[in-house]
Amino acid sequence: MRKLTKGRILFQIINYTVLTLLAAVCLFPLLNILAMSFSSATAVSAGKVSIWPVEFNVNAYSYVIGKKDFWNSLLVSIERVVIGVPLAMLLTILVAYPLSKERTQLRMRSVYSWIFFFTMLFSGGLIPGYLLIQNLHLMDTIWALILPVSVPVYNIVLMLNFFRGIPRELEEASLIDGANQFQTCFLIYVPCAKPSIATLTLFSFITHWNSYFDGLIFSNFPESYPLASFLYTVVVQRDMSLLSIEEIQMMSMIDDRTIRCAQIFISLIPIMLIYPFAQKYFVKGMTVGSVKG
Repeated sequence: MRKLTKGRILFQIINYTVLTLLAAVCLFPLLNILAMSFSSATAVSAGKVSIWPVEFNVNAYSYVIGKKDFWNSLLVSIERVVIGVPLAMLLTILVAYPLSKERTQLRMRSVYSWIFFFTMLFSGGLIPGYLLIQNLHLMDTIWALILPVSVPVYNIVLMLNFFRGIPRELEEASLIDGANQFQTCFLIYVPCAKPSIATLTLFSFITHWNSYFDGLIFSNFPESYPLASFLYTVVVQRDMSLLSIEEIQMMSMIDDRTIRCAQIFISLIPIMLIYPFAQKYFVKGMTVGSVKG
């Protein structure tokens, strides 16, 4: 073990101090939001809540979770994630793999690349998209939420660049052994691209889970809302005339801010459960040293 110099010790002290302060800056707003979600409406309105709940209660969570529509929207979001994320990743791999080849291997590769890149700069707009979904008779279906985002071009660009970093010798060796392009893609390239696939899977999951605007547009009935759209309507589109006496009494004990804070943490729970398992793949260099001899 090498001996630490005074300069190295000073650097570590400064480094740890700065990282600790940055972590505290990032953590404080989350703790504040969590404390507000468990505090009373009067304490929140008076600005008494910092990082610890004041007059602890779970009224905000009871109001949000106690609705039948909440569980219906939760099932819609789960269905959307279970179908949408694998479909988006499959299409991402199938598009990124051929586009990662050289021009001599794929004719008009530049043309295909520009076609996909064009969609990142320009789109048909909201009204043509709505008319398309309506004419395809996909309104109030799960496919209206999945298909419009099933080919994420930004993720394709990231995957394409990762595939280009994989040594071509691996592909040549698999082709010599008699593998076709599909076998080379899914048996050679995909295992080598685990860090990229894990990262893009998390991005796709967050996109599907947190998206609320498409649910409001493509769904005519609250029963078809995903969870994010339902949570959005809890506060923004709340109609007091449609509430029961019990719900009106509940609303007198909670505040809009406590509801919003409860929404944030309800939406974050799946992401917080998945991220620790995906974090180990956020590394680089799975292919380093894979070519021998």
